[in-house]
Amino acid sequence: MAPIPRLRDYVGPAILSYGFRPFFLLGSIYAGLAVLAWLPMFYGELEVSTLFSPRDWHIHEMLYGYLPAVVTGFLLTAIPNWTGRLPLQGKPLLVLVVAWILGRLAVTGSAWIGWLPAAVIDLSFLLLVAGAAGREIVFGKNWRNLKVLIAVALLFGGNAMFHLEAYMHGAADYGIRLGIAATILLVMLIGGRIVPSFTRNWLVRENPGRLPAAFGQFDIASMVCAGAALLAWISVPHGAVTGAALIASGALQAVRLARWAGYRTCRDRLVLILHVGYAFVPLGFLLVGMASLGLLPAAAGIHAWTGGAIGTMTLAVMSRSSLGHTGRPLKASRSLQAVYALIVLSALARICASLHPAWSLGLLHVAGLAWAAAFLGFALAYWRLLTQPRFGR
Repeated sequence: MAPIPRLRDYVGPAILSYGFRPFFLLGSIYAGLAVLAWLPMFYGELEVSTLFSPRDWHIHEMLYGYLPAVVTGFLLTAIPNWTGRLPLQGKPLLVLVVAWILGRLAVTGSAWIGWLPAAVIDLSFLLLVAGAAGREIVFGKNWRNLKVLIAVALLFGGNAMFHLEAYMHGAADYGIRLGIAATILLVMLIGGRIVPSFTRNWLVRENPGRLPAAFGQFDIASMVCAGAALLAWISVPHGAVTGAALIASGALQAVRLARWAGYRTCRDRLVLILHVGYAFVPLGFLLVGMASLGLLPAAAGIHAWTGGAIGTMTLAVMSRSSLGHTGRPLKASRSLQAVYALIVLSALARICASLHPAWSLGLLHVAGLAWAAAFLGFALAYWRLLTQPRFGR
């Protein structure tokens, strides 16, 4: 990202001085706590007052709970750099934070307030985010980045569909696939920008030699193919055409990742983890494609995308962005490297739990506890950094 724009004079809690601060902190805490609650819910040892089934509550709060918080933190931090405008601070930022918190409470307590009020409260957050982001992009005349609003709109649509399906049919289906597909598109879009950029910057400075390939026709073709495959998967998740399209997209995304020279970044964990996280994108396409052909359980590929690509990439982006935007050196501490190891362990354990049913009980516990430890570990390690003024001010 470009350097941070000059901040307006701000008097108030440091946590409300920039969008990444509250949303990265709250999103990571919620990601960990929600999974710790999910484990006893899964085994029938805990009940919450939600109209969603336990499975749907878990999926919803991962896709449309913690994830939009992290996406919002990223957008509110990146957009000022894209547009040159001042960032959202203070009371306007607090409104978004409160809207997100109310959404979590409404969904979890929907049995008390009813499905429609819960849906309206929950959906209002993404509407506010889209409005705030769109306003800044338009006023900043940064037209090329309007495309990020498409992903926000898809998340909104998927969330609305999720609520409707759960109410009308007792379980969500299309809303789940739409949410996953929208997020994977966002990972490919943002990842395709930041992974090769950060890799190039580090290699030029620290390890001269082969550099990441520049964005070109191959990247566009791979994205178009992936978008078409995801659309087919949303509409018709099983079948030869869908499976072949997903597997082909996985191969193209694997080649795309290989073109970014990630193997040359092992000495910088902040860069390396971006490549590791993105590697779960083609893996997910391959596994979901094989599931579409009836060769594997669908959960394996879905968790490669959600636990692997989404979980790893969100932690990678949160940690790097938080360091850079608070004036700290861009170096991965031992605690942060442990967080990275835990999230990769969680993803691999969850994938293997789907592929090896005999070991699923133990692996599910490993996956859930490692996920919670990774996100709560990030929150603990970055608490002071996110709640105190920028270093050097």
